[in-house]
Amino acid sequence: MKKQNKFSPEVRERAVRMVLEHRGEYPSLWATIESIAPKIGCVPQTLNEWVRKHEVDNGVRDGVNSAERERVNELERENRELRRANEILKLASAFFAQAELDRRLK
Repeated sequence: MKKQNKFSPEVRERAVRMVLEHRGEYPSLWATIESIAPKIGCVPQTLNEWVRKHEVDNGVRDGVNSAERERVNELERENRELRRANEILKLASAFFAQAELDRRLK
């Protein structure tokens, strides 16, 4: 089950933009995040995740960007569905093969 996001993409973008714009006014990135997070209504760890994701998506930080992550998730979901379908087909094939053998023996 996918969790419901409390914050809209617009709020997240605005929060990250605020961190980036005010970064120079604080001794560290974390201090900036700690100052801005309460104004947005989230905990600093959440805002830090948004900033890190923004940095990855924009090539500032190494990692898998959002588009690539979503593609991997889609492929994994498709893979699971195909494995399930394969399993069903194997069971159906075995069932019908057994039914054919039973019919021939009668």
